[in-house]
Amino acid sequence: MTQHLKVDMIVCDAHGVCAELVPEVVSLDEWGYPVVSSAPVPATAVKHARKAVKLCPRLALRLEDRG
Repeated sequence: MTQHLKVDMIVCDAHGVCAELVPEVVSLDEWGYPVVSSAPVPATAVKHARKAVKLCPRLALRLEDRG
């Protein structure tokens, strides 16, 4: 089973917390909004991805299981 980060772009306010915590999966565009890789979250970054979901100021992130 793999885990993927998803962002609700309607809710997101471009705080950038996700990119700071999980740079392996999230980068920021020129306006500061997250660009999330379609690749699974690496096993070494899952802990940080969970933390990013919890710390997102707008609760715009979720971690999905795919299998």
